[in-house]
Amino acid sequence: MGDGLRRVWIVVLLNCIVLACGVTDPNDLNILIDFKNGLENPELLKWPDKGDDPCGEPLWPHIFCANGSVTQIQVQNLGLKGPLPQNFNSLKKLYNIGLQRNHFNGKLPTFRGLSELQYAYLDYNEFDTIPSDFFVGLSSLLVLALDYNPLNQTTGWSIPSELGDSAQLTNLSMMNCNMVGPVPDFLGKLSSLNALKLSYNRLSGDIPESFGQSLMQILWLNDQDGGGMSGPIDVIANMSSLTQLWLHGNQFTGTIPVNIGALSSLKDLNLNKNQLVGLIPQSLADMELDSLDLNNNHLMGPIPKFKAGVVSYDSNSFCQLKPGVSCSPEATSLLDFLGGMNYPLNLASQWSGNDPCEGPWLGVSCNSKLEVSSINLPRYNLSGRLSPSIGELLSLVEIRLGENNVSGTVPQNLTELNSLRLLDLSSNNLEPPLPTFQESVKVLIEGNPLFVSNRTLAPPSSARGTPSDSPSLQPTKLRNNSSKKFKLVIAGVIAIGAIIVLIVIFLCIYLPKKRKEPSKASSSIVVHPKDPSDPENLVKVAISDNTTGSLFTQTTTSIGSDSSNATESSYMIEAGNLVISVQVLRKVTNNFSPENEVGRGGFGTVYKGEMESGIQIAVKRMEASPTSSKASDEFQAEIAALSKVRHRHLVSLFGYSIEGNERLLVYEYMPQGALSRHLFHWKTLKLQPLPWTTRLTIALDVARAMEYLHSLARQTFIHRDLKSSNILLDDKFRAKVSDFGLVKLAPDGQRSVVTRLAGTFGYLAPEYAVMGKITTKADVYSYGVVLMELLTGLTALDERRSEESRHLAEWFWRIRSSKEKLKAAIDPPLDTTEETLESISIIAELAGHCTAREPNHRPDMCHAVNVLSPLVEEWKPTVDESDNSFGNDSSPPLLQMLKAWKESESSTVSYNSLSDNSKGSIPERPAGLADSFNSADAR
Repeated sequence: MGDGLRRVWIVVLLNCIVLACGVTDPNDLNILIDFKNGLENPELLKWPDKGDDPCGEPLWPHIFCANGSVTQIQVQNLGLKGPLPQNFNSLKKLYNIGLQRNHFNGKLPTFRGLSELQYAYLDYNEFDTIPSDFFVGLSSLLVLALDYNPLNQTTGWSIPSELGDSAQLTNLSMMNCNMVGPVPDFLGKLSSLNALKLSYNRLSGDIPESFGQSLMQILWLNDQDGGGMSGPIDVIANMSSLTQLWLHGNQFTGTIPVNIGALSSLKDLNLNKNQLVGLIPQSLADMELDSLDLNNNHLMGPIPKFKAGVVSYDSNSFCQLKPGVSCSPEATSLLDFLGGMNYPLNLASQWSGNDPCEGPWLGVSCNSKLEVSSINLPRYNLSGRLSPSIGELLSLVEIRLGENNVSGTVPQNLTELNSLRLLDLSSNNLEPPLPTFQESVKVLIEGNPLFVSNRTLAPPSSARGTPSDSPSLQPTKLRNNSSKKFKLVIAGVIAIGAIIVLIVIFLCIYLPKKRKEPSKASSSIVVHPKDPSDPENLVKVAISDNTTGSLFTQTTTSIGSDSSNATESSYMIEAGNLVISVQVLRKVTNNFSPENEVGRGGFGTVYKGEMESGIQIAVKRMEASPTSSKASDEFQAEIAALSKVRHRHLVSLFGYSIEGNERLLVYEYMPQGALSRHLFHWKTLKLQPLPWTTRLTIALDVARAMEYLHSLARQTFIHRDLKSSNILLDDKFRAKVSDFGLVKLAPDGQRSVVTRLAGTFGYLAPEYAVMGKITTKADVYSYGVVLMELLTGLTALDERRSEESRHLAEWFWRIRSSKEKLKAAIDPPLDTTEETLESISIIAELAGHCTAREPNHRPDMCHAVNVLSPLVEEWKPTVDESDNSFGNDSSPPLLQMLKAWKESESSTVSYNSLSDNSKGSIPERPAGLADSFNSADAR
């Protein structure tokens, strides 16, 4: 009986122990209840309404316990919304918390004192504030993720020094959470740190030197806003454990370290969009990387043959286009000289190509034989040593490097430059000895502190033939009679030249006054278009300024040159355009009557005009003052660029007029107007919606036009404002790209140009909006947005739409991979059969590629043409599309127009051919781009 009673008591005692061990710590329970009560959607937790034992049997969902204390909370990706209780750090045994990918908001509670916390995943939420003591006492922390939280959005926040006490930290990820200031030095001293991801913040300053001793494998510092990080990247060459390094989207400067090849574990290197200069080290070319991105820097010299699997290096200043091809000897010598000066950015950004005499190499001049004759770089803040390589430029006549910070000695081989006449090295930090130059060379060396006396400067008199005692420190100055005679001859030549110039000026000013004053009726000269293949394809066009009655001449200058006065500016206007009288255009537009108005744009108003022969034209009339810099730039750019391009799918320019304050452009009339009318306003305008086959054809037409501008024309044109309102349609709904007012001409051998921001929001590529450096890939992005508009019938940007779908490109990117969502997003008027759905999916995929965030991930326009061509069924162009001209079908309308102008306005217009052999023949018509003159959409 005693043994039986004893057994009962043992069972009861064991049950009590089990029950006691299962009871949750009351403090932890209260925090969990506060956590639940603070949520807007607590039902997603599926915690019981009644019950006070989260750590009992069964455990509450998403809760893990040990000895009655909460050790883990795992609620990731549940869609929870609401704040966290501010006493969250009272969960003393918490070692793993997973709150990522929810909608938690408000202020983050401090984690101060959570000494057992090892894993904290707080990323992809909506926390807006982080307390200053958040990181205090996290001595066991291994992983911390705070990515994509709008923390301290106004002021930003810096990584506090207390995080340095987390000595076991292995992974730190804090991307896009508004961090500011420099990267802390102590991060490089955390011996366990394996991955550091700080992308998309507002960090600045250099990469800390302590990183050179770090064993981290992954380092992401890319895409910092507000200018980004800067300074050299030499320290990375010592980070021997790196496998992935992303530094793109910053302002890092200097050269790529030559010993970068020592990073034997590195597989992914992205240096895109920085300010790196100099040659690509051979050690980098020999690295067997999986991916290497060097785009959008100022790298120079030859392109080496890379061993990397995927490599891109567009938009740099290389001397050659193909890997493995050496630079010309002159380019090599100048680049060596620049290397001795540490590749200053102001020169590295200007020295590109393989021929210094063809491209605009700043400070370099050439003679008539296209040989480098002068290096003229005084006061350029150059710092470094003179390279002997400039001694290989045997045609050098002048070297001007005064008032810089050049150090070291003067290379001896400069004395072998037989053509050299001037060597200006004044006001630098050069040191003796000075080589002995020929007497014909004028050497300026004053202002170099280490040359303390004439004795130091002057070589022995026996070497010169005459003693050198000039107090101006010019040891090679000649003082003989022949020199004096030579100077007298030069003075005489200069005097005679001055007299001739004065006579020319007199004739230019006074002779026109003796001529008959031109009347308003003869204020313009109409000129036949000239053959674009003619090498002398530049013509001066005399135009009367009716406000003054004087004549001025338009000569050549570059696209987009600033102009403060339209009647005094020099425009680049190549032959091939027609100067048309304002009186003619007033007549055909009924004096620019409102009933003839067909659209308005950023440039001004567009009017429809009709010739007596029945030919219709569109006249774009500038409304801004001609002295407006922006309007003048666009006017010049459009005329200049249209003289260089010819393609069936570019709207053609018939002529222009500059009289007094009038600035007008005349184009072919596109009867169906802008694509935007048929996509977004077809109901209000009572139009028929475009069928899918027509939209496909339009997409292909535009792709062909952009392919021509980017890669098939003689030069690379970047449109900058491709959008649906700048795509015009003819009677057969064939598309032509218009509006060349914002065009940029990329320098020879390059596909990028740095410029101020211009274009239309919704179509702007992200890298252009942030960095201001535009490439052809920015046009590809805009084209991708146009494809999305063709698919959905939605505008690129609409503030009236929900925040989620306000920006078409961002929203379309999220839904394009879902077949159901994509089908729901298709423009309702489209007949979505299985056949059309297949092609729609292809176009959706192409649109996604074209709008990739990184420009090097976007295809070229030739890829778009190749994708679209097979989808356009039974499409038979009237002429071969491979021919980039308009063909003969474009000439008769122009001839009729010319005849109409000549016959009806013979008293107003002087009609003269530029070449004798063109009489009686049909002149070739230039073609180009126009503004959105048939669109109701303003820019």
